[in-house]
Amino acid sequence: MKNHRKTKIVATIGPASQDEETLRGLISAGLNVARLNFSHGTHEGHAAHIAAIRKVAAELDVSVAILQDLQGPKVRVGELPHPLDLTPGEQVCLYAEDDAPPDFSGQKIPVAFEELFASVQTGDRLLLDDGRLRLTVQTAEARHLTAHVDVGGPLTSYKGVNLPGVRMHIAGFTEKDEADLKFGLAHGVDAVAISFVRSADDVLKVRTAMKKFGYNGGGRRAPLVIAKLEKPEVFDDLDRLLDVADGVMVARGDLGVEMPPEKVPVLQKKIIQTANARAKLVITATQMLESMISNPLPTRAEASDVANAVFDGTDAVMLSAESASGKYPIEAVTMMSRIVTEAESHFLDWGQVSSLDSLGESDAASMARAAYEVAFDRDVAAIAVFTMQGRTAQLISKAHPNVPILAFTPEAETCRRLSFMWGVLPRLVPFADTVEDMLRYVDAALRQSNMVKTGQQVALVCGFPVGALRTPNMLLLHTVGSS
Repeated sequence: MKNHRKTKIVATIGPASQDEETLRGLISAGLNVARLNFSHGTHEGHAAHIAAIRKVAAELDVSVAILQDLQGPKVRVGELPHPLDLTPGEQVCLYAEDDAPPDFSGQKIPVAFEELFASVQTGDRLLLDDGRLRLTVQTAEARHLTAHVDVGGPLTSYKGVNLPGVRMHIAGFTEKDEADLKFGLAHGVDAVAISFVRSADDVLKVRTAMKKFGYNGGGRRAPLVIAKLEKPEVFDDLDRLLDVADGVMVARGDLGVEMPPEKVPVLQKKIIQTANARAKLVITATQMLESMISNPLPTRAEASDVANAVFDGTDAVMLSAESASGKYPIEAVTMMSRIVTEAESHFLDWGQVSSLDSLGESDAASMARAAYEVAFDRDVAAIAVFTMQGRTAQLISKAHPNVPILAFTPEAETCRRLSFMWGVLPRLVPFADTVEDMLRYVDAALRQSNMVKTGQQVALVCGFPVGALRTPNMLLLHTVGSS
């Protein structure tokens, strides 16, 4: 059987990767999901990127999903007239960007998030530029504060500001996020990532906004909702959050700033294990191959990091600046794919799989368990599933069978969403209303892919009667070439 990679690759599209030639290289190298970061860019620019991604994917006949990443309440340094060099021991002033700089003799830093000043108190720590610069608040006023520089260094415009241990008095879903969400829905994004989620309520606010715009309430199906786990307080509400989100993203970068870095690896494993047990998507993100922003090869530690995420059972691994602004975007995706493929060849030795009992007691979960057992017992070459919305394919994916999962659907939206799921190879097919048509599509797809030889068996999961929109209730063994 032809080898195929099971763990999916998410790559951020940016200045280094937005032209069609580079997009073609990224998709050919193994990109499954294109991430658009709405912390940057304009709607006009993102519309052009979406059109280019769809065009190139169609030309290559590959299913590629688009992930819209909302900015959320990100606290950032404003625009500086020139880079600053903060010296340890000096006192600096941070002020609301829209105000005139206050009367202060030292260096002044505008902040593009005025709600910051209502949340901090004397003694709080401020971390700038992913924790590279560290300050301690000395005085806090309504529109500005002064701080002591504990760890200094260069500071440029738009760097992030973190307040570890401080609960910000701000909305998790901002006016900008709502406008960006409306744009994303109108342009058919396949998933929406919510930044700086603090509780399940932040996810529910996004779902409410989707309904307001006519999705899941007006006959149109809403995109997948992915909660980015970047704030420590979200873990107090993780179970409820998993009830309302379609998946989570382990955003190690901000987590490592908001909490002690030594705690992040263990937390990563816990999140992946919990999400898999709940049959939710999970993406492991940030700083995975960060050295490839400027180098053609990763460090050995980065390679181990990616491989360990695979062994943990993540659905997808993500590239950020490596593909968005780095010197080697195609090489980064190629390297990510090589590391993942090598790790997967040893998954039976070190991989973590959730108990099949955790999938629940629904008919779809029962069929997923049955497909896994048949695949193991009969040594089938693949599992094939006919699905309208992708739920059954996702449950089978969470069982982590040791054979490919071919998901057949007549729905283009579903086909793209399947690109997030571990081990799933999506195939867009015409609507089948007979068993004979369904088997013909399976045979044609398998032969075209060269994955299965004539005479080999596949386990086929579908609903009966075929063509009805219902939960799957039939599993049969099909010999390729016999239809």
